[in-house]
Amino acid sequence: MKNSVSSRLRNPIVSRSGHGALRFCEVSAMQDDRPPHSPGQATSRLAKRQGGLQLECRRRMLGAVQLKIMTRIFVSIFLLVFSLLPLAKPATVGAAKKPNIVIIVADDLGWADVGYHSDRIPTPHLDRIAREGVELDHFYVFPMCSPTRAGLMTGRYPIRFGMARAVIPPWRHFGLDPSEIMLPEALAKAGYQRRGVFGKWHLGHNDTKWHPNSQGFTHFRGHYNGAIDYFDLTREGERDWHVNERASGEQGYSTDLIAGAASRFIAKHAKVVAPYFCYVPFNAPHSPFQAPAKYLKKFAHLAEGKAGGKNRNLRQKVAAMVSSMDDGIGRILRAIDDSGEADDTLVWFFSDNGGVSAIADNNLPLRGNKLDVWEGGVRVPAAVRWPSGGVRGGGKVSVPLSCIDVMPTLAKLTAPGSSAGLGNKPFDGRDVLDVLQAKRRRLDRELYFYHGQAGEDREKIAIRTAKWKLLITGPNIVSGEWQTAKHERFLFRIDRDPNETTDLLSRHPEVATRLAKKLVAHRKLQPPDGVGVYNAGRKKFKAPRDWVVK
Repeated sequence: MKNSVSSRLRNPIVSRSGHGALRFCEVSAMQDDRPPHSPGQATSRLAKRQGGLQLECRRRMLGAVQLKIMTRIFVSIFLLVFSLLPLAKPATVGAAKKPNIVIIVADDLGWADVGYHSDRIPTPHLDRIAREGVELDHFYVFPMCSPTRAGLMTGRYPIRFGMARAVIPPWRHFGLDPSEIMLPEALAKAGYQRRGVFGKWHLGHNDTKWHPNSQGFTHFRGHYNGAIDYFDLTREGERDWHVNERASGEQGYSTDLIAGAASRFIAKHAKVVAPYFCYVPFNAPHSPFQAPAKYLKKFAHLAEGKAGGKNRNLRQKVAAMVSSMDDGIGRILRAIDDSGEADDTLVWFFSDNGGVSAIADNNLPLRGNKLDVWEGGVRVPAAVRWPSGGVRGGGKVSVPLSCIDVMPTLAKLTAPGSSAGLGNKPFDGRDVLDVLQAKRRRLDRELYFYHGQAGEDREKIAIRTAKWKLLITGPNIVSGEWQTAKHERFLFRIDRDPNETTDLLSRHPEVATRLAKKLVAHRKLQPPDGVGVYNAGRKKFKAPRDWVVK
């Protein structure tokens, strides 16, 4: 009887997980192997006992099987989650953390053209970047478009590779030297698989080697030249609107097209594991001064009914253009918010130079305008936001920073060890992440500004240190001559006199002499084959069809 009962009870499952239940059945069966009081009692008791044992054994064996299944499921889920951890974007900042990067550049935006500097033009979305991040109160660029973009992309003074004298006009066969290491190229090496540029390129167009897709970007939608028509997207009579290397028939107001393309890029590539780089150089509010009707209506109170000529109602038009751009920036910020990665996305905004002189107060209280080396031409609105990276809280950074600091900062951030330079191209800019995080409040450095677009007889050059700023205008100073009757010279204690109101040249000639030597050395960096003066070659130029270069 013992063998018969044990045999039946061992049948269900014999495994490691069911060992305890099986042992119970065996022990219970052996406990039943006792001499009966009588044959009838034995039969009755055995039948009753066997039924109870079978039910209990089945219950215990079923529990063991369920435990085994649940254990396998748990282990499988654990192994799956563990295997996916290297692919997930970390939730905290660490050595391997690489943020998404969005750089937004306005074109000819004046110091007083943002809401956080003046009440002239409401800019709630730009204000948001400054409020949630930090305002860069002393952020410097170069006096005009192309040089600032070149400095941003390389981290180097554009005079080193011939791009400081002037912008690149439509008729110029010139571009940013492909031997320079560009920001998107550096980010590609750091794992940024998608690198898009949307808007105004202005770094060379008459040879494909200067185009965005040849300089490290994976996607381009926008225009090669500056000053395109906002509605028909033409320059010099030909449409200048492209998707990568192909002419595009896309229609719309350029500011809307740029913001829409950037927003879609962010929405799409935020879904993948690798971080993305999105560069958004708006052409607003650069001339020609054009805006959609709804924005003009919004600023109808700025219209000047009696004004005539091309600058008629200029204040109204510029305000409308800035407002439209701000709404476009709002679309970009919403795309970042909707991606769920706002904390892990670094947003850096600034203007490429000061506002134009046609509007007298758009740079106040700063002195000067676009194309000047006065503060109004080179000190611009700027702000950075990166919550998970410690760049937050609505503070104000008063340390002098520059567009040439962007590249070394991002290079160090995304590929540690790269802040000193890439290859044989040393940076002129600095890694300033600790400044943005309010961990450092002073940089001992010199910043240089140069503009020679009108020719070598009317150049403008300046140097700013932590305390002083020297400006020289007039003939080229490369010979060492800077105190002739044809030169104007100004010296300011820029740390105490940021609006350049009190000239101290006569009181501190020794300071001027020391700084002038540095300016002469800087001017000597200009190579002989640099970009020419603006109007050279303009008369006989004819634009290629749709600005497609083969």
